[in-house]
Amino acid sequence: MIEAEHLTKQFKVKVFKKFVAVDDVSFTVNDGEVVGLLGPNGAGKTTIMRLLATVLHPTRGIARVDGYDLRTHSREVRRRIGILPETWGLYERFTPREHLRMFGQYYDIKKDVLEARIEELVETLDMSAFADRECKRFSRGMSQKVALARTMIHSPQNLLLDEPTNGLDVMSARLVRKLISQLREEKRCVMISTHILNEAERLCDRLILLDNGKVVTQGTPAELCEKAGKSNLEDAFLAILGREDVEVV
Repeated sequence: MIEAEHLTKQFKVKVFKKFVAVDDVSFTVNDGEVVGLLGPNGAGKTTIMRLLATVLHPTRGIARVDGYDLRTHSREVRRRIGILPETWGLYERFTPREHLRMFGQYYDIKKDVLEARIEELVETLDMSAFADRECKRFSRGMSQKVALARTMIHSPQNLLLDEPTNGLDVMSARLVRKLISQLREEKRCVMISTHILNEAERLCDRLILLDNGKVVTQGTPAELCEKAGKSNLEDAFLAILGREDVEVV
């Protein structure tokens, strides 16, 4: 379970000037629920992900993962989350199996359990054909699969997925969507950021709409459409933001 109360993040941009990237944001993501972050470029989606992953520290407010405060129990939080960042940071000379083995050791997973988990993820994400090749010449889709497997190596209860189907072909994207649905069935807590509105509508139980670092509204896809008086999520998104020319990213 992920909880945020009045979460705020400011960055100093000049001597006497601050930029508010996340502004008094509150939400809850329950176990067994997939919640999507939607918003235009610069809305604060990635900053929220980084705050929850303890990469950044909040200026104000509280956030908890499974009851653990990000600020006072960051180590416990990191063991309970898996984060798929917008940039993968793969080591070019490592194979996918070597990546997974290294991160599994970081989480102190026993060797026999780790090897079984690696094989499970290689099969689940259809990586058998390239699991023992160096990553330096991987396609975008192949790299995304490795990063996603790395995110899940320690079987985290809570997952933060930034554009999880980015760069994947149709079949691979379908596989990842099926995996996210399976995580929901396993009562995991999943938060995703995506610019693909029909994917958000299909995958997410609830959506949090952000703009300029603030929560504009939140609810189920059907509730947002009803609130905006629109028949589809894209039209509802633009109507709620009041900007017909906005780029959804």
